[in-house]
Amino acid sequence: MRQRATVVVLAAGQGSRFGGPVHKLEQGLGASTVLGTTLGHVLASGCPFVVVTTARLVPLASTLAARRDLLVVSDAEARRGVGHSIAAGVAERPLANGWLVLPGDMPMISPHSILAVDDALAEHPVAFSQYRGRRGHPVGFAAELFSELTALEGDEGARRIVARYPAHAVVVDDPGVLIDIDTPDDLAQARGGDLRALAERSGAA
Repeated sequence: MRQRATVVVLAAGQGSRFGGPVHKLEQGLGASTVLGTTLGHVLASGCPFVVVTTARLVPLASTLAARRDLLVVSDAEARRGVGHSIAAGVAERPLANGWLVLPGDMPMISPHSILAVDDALAEHPVAFSQYRGRRGHPVGFAAELFSELTALEGDEGARRIVARYPAHAVVVDDPGVLIDIDTPDDLAQARGGDLRALAERSGAA
């Protein structure tokens, strides 16, 4: 049986667009939090994972993730951008059978969507979820792209790698692959359960 790819959960951002003293990942959602709900879906997928986070969010992440599954970066490192966080997470799991990059602020994603993208990595170097013609998360990368992933820097993330290789779209019936929680309005809509409407206005893709 093929070994599952490792999910790199990105939870080191400042969340500045949300505003207020409480980080967006700490906001309540259902019986959990935004980050807790995201991690719950990752756990339900059965994929191994690593959470790239800062010291502030370690207590929150630790409610679902074991300490060995947390990579704590400094605030200075976090400010270097999402590319640095991806590189750090991939480097933390160098022997993984590929990596699935998933922002921690995407709590509405289905475990089945995570697994569908992982399955596509068996035949494609890069794969991503797609809902109604729009690219979403997670974005998956095969093991042979380790060197390129660990060289990432800045806020561009892995876009250049996605553009450089034949990227396979995995069509899913899951608006959650597009939904990230960036603002209080996003959170209110997620709490209300109108996922299709929220996906329409989401910037996740």
